[in-house]
Amino acid sequence: MFQAKYSRGILSCNQIDPLSERYLNPEDIYIIEGYRIEAFIKNIDSPIGMVFNEDGDILIADSGLATGNAKVLQMVNGQFETIAEGFVVPISGINYLNGVLYVSHRGYVSKIYKDGTRQNIIMGLPSNGDHYNSPVTFSPDNKLYFGQGTVTNSGVVGNDNKWVTVSPLLCDYTGDYVMLYGQNFPSPNILTEGLPNDTAYTGAFSPYGIPNIEYEIRKKYIKASGSILRANLDGSNLEQVAWGFRNPAFLKFDINGQLFAVNNGYNPIGSRPIDNATDDFYYISPGLWYGWPDYSGGEAVNSPRFAPRGGVQPSLLFKNQPNIPPRPYVTFPPNTSIRGFEFNYNADFGPYGDVYVAEYGSTIHTHIGDSVSYASAGHRVSRIDMRSRTISTFAINNTGFPASLSNGGGFERPNQLIFGPDGAMYIVDTGFNIPGNSEAFIPNTGVIWRVFRMNS
Repeated sequence: MFQAKYSRGILSCNQIDPLSERYLNPEDIYIIEGYRIEAFIKNIDSPIGMVFNEDGDILIADSGLATGNAKVLQMVNGQFETIAEGFVVPISGINYLNGVLYVSHRGYVSKIYKDGTRQNIIMGLPSNGDHYNSPVTFSPDNKLYFGQGTVTNSGVVGNDNKWVTVSPLLCDYTGDYVMLYGQNFPSPNILTEGLPNDTAYTGAFSPYGIPNIEYEIRKKYIKASGSILRANLDGSNLEQVAWGFRNPAFLKFDINGQLFAVNNGYNPIGSRPIDNATDDFYYISPGLWYGWPDYSGGEAVNSPRFAPRGGVQPSLLFKNQPNIPPRPYVTFPPNTSIRGFEFNYNADFGPYGDVYVAEYGSTIHTHIGDSVSYASAGHRVSRIDMRSRTISTFAINNTGFPASLSNGGGFERPNQLIFGPDGAMYIVDTGFNIPGNSEAFIPNTGVIWRVFRMNS
């Protein structure tokens, strides 16, 4: 079975350029007592997700953020073969059910059948802004669920949204009927840069340069910004489960059929910057609004703690709030960028029912010279004790910093983790960003790490 196919050690792709090979040293990673970590697969391009099929074969999604070609690879006889490519960049993840591979890529969910047939089952998702649609997960009653991220950071299109010049009509859409207070946010008009002193006034949930009027109404959209959606396995009967998230980047059902999701919080950028926003892990109750763009972790953003350094205190956008937003199950520090997580139901690996979470790490520099965002959150794997609702570090670089900063051989961008047929944990590390661009990766720097119990 699996252990006969893949012995412990490093497997690599074809055509590796040794000059661009990433330095790896598992000894640079601290992991709690009783476990060992190793580099299992190296020299891959911007991996974003991984699954095993029923035969124990490895399938990996290449996001396309290193080469521009988003594709799915399968390990065959120790080498990777491309089984599907040409997806809209980026792929955000893959999943597998009953012989069918489900690929989430910007604006789409597609099926790949064993004979190579490809079918787009969900299309037209609002994923052309800052965030996109998440990998799918499957409910006990065989429906697929996924998260849909927001177009903007906090509900207002601004000069932080570099896509404005390409898509000037793009904006967020609400998941319920809401009334807006009608604030407008000024910025130097990037659509008329040839005109001096031209200012764009942009309202919430409006395209760039389109102001609100007082007490405007926004209607309900099924494919709302910051929503959780579900559909049949063929993509039919798409419906909204909940909304009010900024970036619900990963969802998963526990063994009891309860849905959990991660949500990445606001950044202190753009026309409506919000600072000190947490990243949150939620138990999902259908039909509720979870607070975006007016709450963070269940707390209103007009609280003084959310005022950006040297900036303006955020005010609320909604005059009528659909409900009191639920509090998170647990809360992670700002800039954690929590991504994929997995429930552990193997008592031989660790505490039964607890959750292991991949922390991707900060995607922005909040303050010049500020290293706190690197030192206090992200670039690690954490464990959530589901009974006490506490978080502890499971594995982290010895320095506390990502490998690119410390010149070490440990973690850089942990993005997803899963448990394999052999009972080990597999951690997808997307690799090194091109300096100054958190959306682009250096080829051949992606890694799959493997964690196992010493006596297992």
